[in-house]
Amino acid sequence: MNDSVIDPNPGSAAVGALADSARSVVDVVTDGPVLMLSGDFDGRSTWVVRSAIDDLLRRYDDVVVDLSGVAILDLTAIKVLAAASRRAAAQGHHLSLRGCCPAVRRLLHLSGLRRLLDVDHAATA
Repeated sequence: MNDSVIDPNPGSAAVGALADSARSVVDVVTDGPVLMLSGDFDGRSTWVVRSAIDDLLRRYDDVVVDLSGVAILDLTAIKVLAAASRRAAAQGHHLSLRGCCPAVRRLLHLSGLRRLLDVDHAATA
């Protein structure tokens, strides 16, 4: 198994309350073509997730984003996933989501972005 944890702020030390509040609070772990997220996937963490997805799409044709460990997910995060899915399709790759809890599926539906994302219903919570 090839596990890697991505530090969202490598080499940086938080300075003051503003820097602390701007830090990403999502943990990103990869296992082959699977990107496992845990914690809060919101506007603070979109850059690190987008970078991790793009890295996997350079190495694999089919990438899975596992959201089963995500406690908070906002519309900005959904937009990052939808944009990544479109980029993947344009390059002949495929991005799918798994582990989507009912609240995440509802946000996908209400945002209208569900049509842009492939959600693995068999693996959802």
